[in-house]
Amino acid sequence: MKVFITGGTGYVGSVLVEHLVAAGHEVSALARSDASAAKLTAVGATPVRGELADAGVLRAAAEAADAVIHAAVDYSMTDEANATELAAVAALVQGAGVGDAAKPVVYTSTGLVYGFGPLRDTAEEAELPEASAQPVKAQAERVVLAARGITPIIVRAGLVYGRGGSGLITGLIDSAAQTGAATYIDDGANTWHPIHVDDLAALYAAALAHPVGGIYNAVGDAPFSFRGLAEAIAELTGARPTSIPLATAEQSFGPFAQVLSSTSRLSAEKARATFGWKPAGVPLLDDVRSGSYRAPEPA
Repeated sequence: MKVFITGGTGYVGSVLVEHLVAAGHEVSALARSDASAAKLTAVGATPVRGELADAGVLRAAAEAADAVIHAAVDYSMTDEANATELAAVAALVQGAGVGDAAKPVVYTSTGLVYGFGPLRDTAEEAELPEASAQPVKAQAERVVLAARGITPIIVRAGLVYGRGGSGLITGLIDSAAQTGAATYIDDGANTWHPIHVDDLAALYAAALAHPVGGIYNAVGDAPFSFRGLAEAIAELTGARPTSIPLATAEQSFGPFAQVLSSTSRLSAEKARATFGWKPAGVPLLDDVRSGSYRAPEPA
């Protein structure tokens, strides 16, 4: 299968390229620099030179492919970034919709679209709230789901971790190493269900093998509490686990403090049943304590 990927040199995308190439797919991926192109070539993928803002490039690449995966992520959430995201998604589905076959188009979304309410419904069929940490993701989901001539597959991932990556995890580790405090908010009892990056890539591969349109939560089997994460980071860095009040966290993290103090109850049963997929990655806290993560070297 010819698969075109955006974000193929990013954290999730690079692992995804690795999995798809290993599975025998003919992978092409967007590359905005010589370095990105070289990285893709080195792992057996074909670079497609351009950026997310290059709608013509995206349409042509999507039309030429048998399947499309949008794995590019911009966490800046600026108006410009959001507009680029929506225009890129529109171009991808337009290109993929050309022809008689309903090509699978996989869009990488997030469990954060369910919002912050403690009693919110996190089933895939739930009506999404207006307010969330990444509202552009919900907007882009609607573009994909409304597109004609494709098989739309929306993946709402939990916190992605593993292979020493994830900006949230590495940021907390760096902060603990610098300040000597591995912080959590209030009692830190709030829990999330994360997903190992290799498990997420395996889900994408399974979805391409037997594409069934729909929305799918993607999380692993082992939830973590933020106090537990702080304690694991403390073991890794030599810092001390430290509780901070929500008001203090809001001064430091702004609106994101609300996210860090929330509880996520995502279930991936639909993805398991539909694609025969089962996550198998090492639990997050084990990975932090003695796995792929490292404390930064002293300055």
